[in-house]
Order: sequence, then structure tokens, then C-alpha cells
Amino acid sequence: MKPVKGLILSSLLGLVACSSAPVHYYTLQPAVLPVAAGAARAAAPFQLEVMPVGMPAQVDQSELVIRQNNGRLAILDNDRWSAALGDEFQLALSGQLEQALGVRDLHGLPLAPEQPVLQLRADVRRFESVPGYYALVDMVWSLKLQGPDHKERVLNCGSQVRQTTGTVDLASLVQAHQQVIARLAMAIAGAARRWAADPAAGCP
Repeated sequence: MKPVKGLILSSLLGLVACSSAPVHYYTLQPAVLPVAAGAARAAAPFQLEVMPVGMPAQVDQSELVIRQNNGRLAILDNDRWSAALGDEFQLALSGQLEQALGVRDLHGLPLAPEQPVLQLRADVRRFESVPGYYALVDMVWSLKLQGPDHKERVLNCGSQVRQTTGTVDLASLVQAHQQVIARLAMAIAGAARRWAADPAAGCP
């Protein structure tokens, strides 16, 4: 790690020991922006169901967990997600998929029996946060498509996405993770559309 970034990161970690420091909350869900004219996507020909996302135990908590260059993990008590990381990730991925597919996530809601259902299951193997360097997600995921006749087919895939951060501050790191999830959602949505239309289509 470069000396300047190392010094800034050390100062950032020093806030952990300061009990009087204010608590900051972050979210993986990007701000909702107006959709540009002509940018709306055609609705996918299936219902969507995004299941709870598996997350590594060492990072699945409310506090942000960052990786240091010496192999250590630092838990930032005063910098937290708005919910446990697994819940934050699922909500963010669901929202991005809704936009990419043009359908709502109906997980936990009644489904129309006459329409196909696409179910997504995802398991995050690595969720790395390195301030000033990158945000990374390594995830395995599967799509299950069930038709009105209850016949099913499954597609198993994996994706690793890494996004560099602009600066060493945590806001930049969180924005990088938002971009990672957006890229994952676009890859999954594209694969889902192709695979739903052609069973021979594979992973992105």
C-alpha cells in the first residue's frame, strides 16, 4: 500500500477506537433516478423471485468490514450498513434485477399459476472491501425456471466482479460495491432472458 493511502487508512481505522465518533450508515441500494425516455426495458416473459442471498459469516453483519494489506480484517464499529450485509445485498440485487428485467420481485408474495417463474439463488463466496483500491464480489448463482406445467430446468453459473474505487473514503468504496451489484444484475438478467428463450443458452 502506498505510504499516503496507508496513512489515510490508518487514520480511518483510528476512528474505531473513538467511542464519541458519530455513527455513519451506508446502503448498497443506489439512489432512484428518473428513467430516461426510451430507456425502459421490455418486461421479461416470466415472474421473478429473488431468494435470500448467502454471505460469508465474517462480513455478514451491520458493521463495515474492510480488508487490510497485511491480511487482517478491520471491523468499523462507527460505519455500518443500514441492515445486515446479506439483507442489504439481496435488496440491492433485487432492485437492480427489477430494472433490468422490467418485472417486480415477488419473493414471499402469491405467484400467478399461469405464468412461468424464474427463481434466483445466489451465494456470495467473497465480499472484499479495500478502501482506496477496490470492491470485489465473487458469487455463485443459479436460475430455476418453472413453467405452468410445473416442469423445471436449472442453470448454474458463477461471476466475479471487481470495481476500483476513486478515493480512499468509505463513500467511494460503497459506491464501488453498488456498481459491482449493478454489473452482476446486468449479467444475470441478460443470461435469464437468453436462457428463458433458448434452453441451450449458457452462462454469461
